[in-house]
Amino acid sequence: MNPSSKPIPVALAGMVSLAVAMGIGRFAFTPLLPMMLADGVVDLPGASWLASANYFGYLLGALLCTLQPWLWRRFTTLPALDSPALVRAGLAATSLLTLGMALQSPGLWPLLRFAAGVASAVVFLYTSGWCLAQLARCDAMALGGLMYAGPGGGIVASGLLAGAMVHWHQSAAAGWLLFGVLATLLSALVWPVFARDDPAAQAVSSTAAPTAAPGGSGVEMTLLTVAYGLAGFGYIITATFLPVIARQALPGSAWLDLFWPIFGAAVVAGALLATRIRFAGDLRYLLAACYAMQSAGVAASTVRPTLAGFVAGSLLLGLPFTTITFFAMREARRLRPASPTGLMGLLTAMYGVGQIAGPPLAAMLIARSGTPARGFALSLEIAAGSLVVGALLYLELARRYPMAQTALSPPDGRAAGRGTD
Repeated sequence: MNPSSKPIPVALAGMVSLAVAMGIGRFAFTPLLPMMLADGVVDLPGASWLASANYFGYLLGALLCTLQPWLWRRFTTLPALDSPALVRAGLAATSLLTLGMALQSPGLWPLLRFAAGVASAVVFLYTSGWCLAQLARCDAMALGGLMYAGPGGGIVASGLLAGAMVHWHQSAAAGWLLFGVLATLLSALVWPVFARDDPAAQAVSSTAAPTAAPGGSGVEMTLLTVAYGLAGFGYIITATFLPVIARQALPGSAWLDLFWPIFGAAVVAGALLATRIRFAGDLRYLLAACYAMQSAGVAASTVRPTLAGFVAGSLLLGLPFTTITFFAMREARRLRPASPTGLMGLLTAMYGVGQIAGPPLAAMLIARSGTPARGFALSLEIAAGSLVVGALLYLELARRYPMAQTALSPPDGRAAGRGTD
């Protein structure tokens, strides 16, 4: 049998694919940044722009994926590429672009990080949509939680490897080379699973969204979009600079390179728990709680810049990371039950805008605050405050637009799939 017809290989392939796309393609930069700073190949302002280039690429990639069917029909007469082909292309690009960062060509790095962001978005969106369609065929949608543990697993692996390389006094270039080789090996491992698309799977993935509500108003969808964009801004400064911030607060600590893997482990736990939460009420209250948890995680390293504060902050930031996306996409389906894709694309775009804004803001505040520690503290306070504002927006949405009826889909991962069709 083709491995794509079996649920366990599909879920594991999805997990590995997302680990490559997110854990390496997007977030390998975070644990390697202290090494790059120590090597003198980049400074904090330059690092901020490299991070933003990657996040801008992810934003553009998400928008291109949303518009891909229209663009393909409008500008070419060739047959459209199916999802597995796009996943393979994105995995190959992620591997090559990661290897390219090992070259001593700083002028190329912004372009490489931008392109890696585009590739990460392609892999994330098409892996999610295709794998969840295959799992639906096999009546194994609960395995979707395993797939979404992939980004956290990639973060754990990249963080532990980077910590080991710091201990062995390796250069950042060696780190990029190692991660590029790892991405190549992992991509080769799952390559056979991503066979050509199956018409039966396409039929499953194109089924109509549940009609839990007749649809939301323009104001309601606008407020949801703004609130979701605040999540992108609220977490990204910590997610980009966590090892650097820890070195400012705890110089010489043996835990410096473990906070990032702890964050990744929390992401894994949150991804698995998100598909098991049974809640028949208004998801906006859960979203508000998730934002409050992340706000506490962001603030923990400034309120208590101690070992306990950084561990607690990493856990509180990571646990709701996937849950926020999972619930927000279900809200988009509830508001636009007939055609949710447009609203989901808008949510993804606004989240990307928030991510892009975070690192330059931190760089500006560092430059104006006299010391990096003060600049990071101020930027994290702003980020934590933005998450509080997002939580309040969800509470206001729940108050102003009460749900007419409660008919949410079961927590089996099916809702997440609509966000990536």
